[in-house]
Amino acid sequence: MLRLGPYGLSLADLRANPHGVDLGALEPRLEELLCTPSGRVELAPRPLAEDVGRLRERLAVRPAEMVLIGRRQLRSNNSWLHNVGTLVGGSNRCTLQIHPDDVTRLGLGGQAVIRSAAGELTVPLEPTDTIMPGVVSLPHGWGHSGSAQRVAAEHAGVNANTLTDESVVDALSGNAVFNGVPVTLSPCEAGELSPASA
Repeated sequence: MLRLGPYGLSLADLRANPHGVDLGALEPRLEELLCTPSGRVELAPRPLAEDVGRLRERLAVRPAEMVLIGRRQLRSNNSWLHNVGTLVGGSNRCTLQIHPDDVTRLGLGGQAVIRSAAGELTVPLEPTDTIMPGVVSLPHGWGHSGSAQRVAAEHAGVNANTLTDESVVDALSGNAVFNGVPVTLSPCEAGELSPASA
């Protein structure tokens, strides 16, 4: 019988005690597990603390009227699952989530043109009150137009990276900035409707 861990428990032991096994009083293990240079819980490491000034400066700047954030989808891992017919559709679609008040305020219809300093896309809108006014959300991993993968090509969507500038990086982490991207939205003209974004 296989017994694991410091208490030598087996699966049979756990099954025989469905309400739990008393392993005795808790014993502190923090010193054993903590691996910081100081040996303490570092709630404000120096690089984070030193970056607070930049954050305060940013909070003092008037925000963009609309900002773009990304989103992940339950049945999608970026583009990996977009060629599986049963996983494409329902909530797993390439739509721009937007608050209904913003749809009304901006005079938008079923699709809109979204523009950033880096590029523009025509996207189908998904009005929802689960997102705050002034914020829009586009999922990652789409943009399969011209793909050899039949299902993915039929549900091409748009590439959110078109709206992000690869040269804009977060100063602290060095990561590309994919969230909080300033954007504008405008109604589609008749010639701008994009079947590839459906």
